[in-house]
Amino acid sequence: MNFLYPGFLFALLAVLIPVIIHLFNFRKFKKVYFSNVSFLQEVKEQNSSREQLKNLLILAARILAIIFLVLAFARPFISANAETNKANGNIVSIYLDNSYSMDAVNKEGSLLDEAKRRAKEIVKSYQLNDRFQLLTNDFEGKHQRLLNAEEFVQAVDEVKISAASRNLQQVINRQQGVFTGTANRFAYVVSDFQQNFAGKESLKKDENTQLALVKLNANELPNISVDSVWFLSPVHQPNASEKIIVRLKNFGSEEAKNVPLKLTINNQQKAIGSISVAAGATAIDTLSYSGLNLGWQKGLLSIKDFPLTFDDALNFSFNVNANQKILSVNGGKTAKYIEALFNADSYFKLTSVSENNINYAAFSNYSLIVLIGISQPSSGLAQELKNYVSNGGTIVIFPSTSIDAVNYSSFLTTLSLPAVASLVTEPTKVSQIELKHPLFKEVFETLPKKMDLPLVNRYFTYVENSRIAKEPLLQLPAGKTYLARYPIASGQVFLAATGLEETDGNLSKHPLFVPLMYKIAFESAKDQPLFYTIAKDNVITLPLVKLGANQSLKLIGDGFEVIPDINHQNGKTLLYVADQIQKPGFYSVKKGDSTLAVVAFNDNRVESNMKYDSQTELESRFGAQKIHFIDAKKENISSAIAEKNNGTELWKLCLILSLVFIAAEILLVRYFKLQIHR
Repeated sequence: MNFLYPGFLFALLAVLIPVIIHLFNFRKFKKVYFSNVSFLQEVKEQNSSREQLKNLLILAARILAIIFLVLAFARPFISANAETNKANGNIVSIYLDNSYSMDAVNKEGSLLDEAKRRAKEIVKSYQLNDRFQLLTNDFEGKHQRLLNAEEFVQAVDEVKISAASRNLQQVINRQQGVFTGTANRFAYVVSDFQQNFAGKESLKKDENTQLALVKLNANELPNISVDSVWFLSPVHQPNASEKIIVRLKNFGSEEAKNVPLKLTINNQQKAIGSISVAAGATAIDTLSYSGLNLGWQKGLLSIKDFPLTFDDALNFSFNVNANQKILSVNGGKTAKYIEALFNADSYFKLTSVSENNINYAAFSNYSLIVLIGISQPSSGLAQELKNYVSNGGTIVIFPSTSIDAVNYSSFLTTLSLPAVASLVTEPTKVSQIELKHPLFKEVFETLPKKMDLPLVNRYFTYVENSRIAKEPLLQLPAGKTYLARYPIASGQVFLAATGLEETDGNLSKHPLFVPLMYKIAFESAKDQPLFYTIAKDNVITLPLVKLGANQSLKLIGDGFEVIPDINHQNGKTLLYVADQIQKPGFYSVKKGDSTLAVVAFNDNRVESNMKYDSQTELESRFGAQKIHFIDAKKENISSAIAEKNNGTELWKLCLILSLVFIAAEILLVRYFKLQIHR
């Protein structure tokens, strides 16, 4: 048992003096009593023993009452933290959850308001000389300094709901970074503890840090969020009809029926609809629209759902281009079939060059490069094409079946493609088409029982390599490749087994050729992400932007302007925004007066799931590590902290026992009667 010592010795002496005087008077009483022989002769022996017992009991009750009163002032306790040295002082880190879920309301008001009150209660439980850290989801630099109690309370009053979202391990790591020296280390996490906050993985803390989880009383709420949107085609043409896919997610326990959808682009309503979403499930719907002009488009998909509204709208942006640039690199003969195909559509802008007159520096300007009958595949060309594919480019290779297979194999392997096995000159026919592949989606309205597939007169067979990812599109008998897609890095290569000359086969004149090449061209379109997520996506990727010596890029939004850090990497320009963007909306990337791109940012949807972890679930994340759990609904924060830091305090018990013995003394004096016989 331990004691809190201020005034203890003084109080003990002040109380022991009356006890000594009482004992002296009792001895004097005994002397007088026994000297009076005549009185003793009148009292029977049993009355003498009863009176002596009464005085002894009164004396014992009075002494015990005084002893427990002294102990109550001394505040004894049973220590719970043997490692805590009060002489070293305390550093207290308090994390205040200010994510969107804390905007919910319970009986105490909003959860954020309750969290602020709890944080202030924690501070009041410590001494004036202790130092405090306030931490929120914003992870601001000012939150890394230590405050006194008054400064901390002022900082708490300034906390507002933030779009930033952190997980519990990030919070613990951040808290442990502020602890220095030999001071006692206390960390508190005040949160509603959404399931996504703690996560499913094991959590770790420093063994010298005393961690307490303060769980607020949050109610599970039904919620529907706009989870994502995407297009069926990456190509956007002016005045063309388009379809956009919408995905909603229901986090509630009941089905959401006929949720209204509204699509607006550039503040003009383009489509409406409704969708039902089963409990705990996602649902997908398709909206159609048309009438877009050239340039960047600002899209907004919204629903109506209460009481949580932060995830009811999703911003997205995309660009409607006037054309799509394609490069054709030709061998000994001109690419008449490719030229006839792409020149027939004004949307495509085809550049056709000889293999001896290639501008490698211009590769990044094209979304698609088609190699047709290359007769001299050099290592330099192979390396430039490899870089192009690594940066997200698309290549289609129609080989020349008359070139040396060894040189051609070296060219292919540089591109991480399979080598040539042999040249087959026996006529055959394509035997299989992979209609389930996304490339053939919406190509055929109806499928005939016996589909007419291309004929082949001369073709290469390739060495099968299990280490090279391959997606067969068209196959020859015995599973030999006629046309296959090879995903490489962030790009792709379509490799054919034969060329487009009539001596090689009839692919160039076959009805399948036109939709096949158009689909490849559309799939090759380089489109930026439709949207980014605040506090999660900190890098904006753009095509390579060339800047002069005194030029810079600006990121401009509604009342927002910043010059981001820039890095040029792998033929792309990367804009680092870190935590500078904190509001959902649209932001323009400008070079001088010209707009290079419009990017959309949205709030993180991890806050949409309004379900919470229990004490058992939270404690299981820490395993054998010792933590303290405080349920704000059931416990008094100050008392819980006092018990946690000081152990089990016994002053209340001592005070109760002192009162009990005082009452016992009164009862003895009043009701313990002696029967005296004369």
